[in-house]
Amino acid sequence: MSVARVYPLFSSSKGNATFFGSKKSGILIDVGVSFKKLTQAMHDCDLDISAIKGVFITHEHSDHVKGLKILTKNTGVTIYGQGKTLRALIDNDLIHSSSQILEVNSAVNVAGMEITAFDTPHDSTQSCGYRIKTEDGKICALCTDLGHVTKTVEENLHGCDLVLIEANYDEQMLSLGSYPPYVKNRIRSKYGHLSNKSCAEQIYKLIQTGTTRFILSHLSQENNTADIAEGVVASRLEQFQRNRDYILQTAPVQTKGEMVVF
Repeated sequence: MSVARVYPLFSSSKGNATFFGSKKSGILIDVGVSFKKLTQAMHDCDLDISAIKGVFITHEHSDHVKGLKILTKNTGVTIYGQGKTLRALIDNDLIHSSSQILEVNSAVNVAGMEITAFDTPHDSTQSCGYRIKTEDGKICALCTDLGHVTKTVEENLHGCDLVLIEANYDEQMLSLGSYPPYVKNRIRSKYGHLSNKSCAEQIYKLIQTGTTRFILSHLSQENNTADIAEGVVASRLEQFQRNRDYILQTAPVQTKGEMVVF
């Protein structure tokens, strides 16, 4: 029986946190919500906060680190990340003074999993996705907050069994929405966020090389909906049959207790 599980706890432009592992141990990628909300979400998934054996941070924006300082203060869990990201967390007083931090320069092993970081193009000090190899040999990746798909991103998504990938905005909703022009331009830029269309193109490439499970993540609550995002992807994959050739779902804004086994 597979032990590879992912729990999308929070996913939106307002807060992100994803747990990979089992009820006994695993890793948390990002802590973009309060400690209280995180603890409740894990409880809703029948997980205890003590199951978190390491916290991996993608970048320093608040929707990814909002609850990091209190989590590390209350649990003493080690923080992992890229060098510039860790420095930004320290300089901006976003982690507790007693926190243990470890830079991810190469593969690290936590909770029986092998985790590597890969660069993503985003307008932060430094930004990354994570590729995870589980104890039973399954491979998954989390890749959000990127303005475009680079060769490095493609290489790290290739060969995964499951990919959590950003589908941040619908082009028409963004264009007609209330955001000021400079924000719209930031989102659309090569260092902003990935559109539904760009996400669909990458998924199309991945399904052709054997990836079969996809979780759309980091959807904007103002410029996207799950139905629209899934519709764009499904349309691009029209030559394949959903739920036979591939499984597609959207990470919830806040979990209702679901997990995905892959």
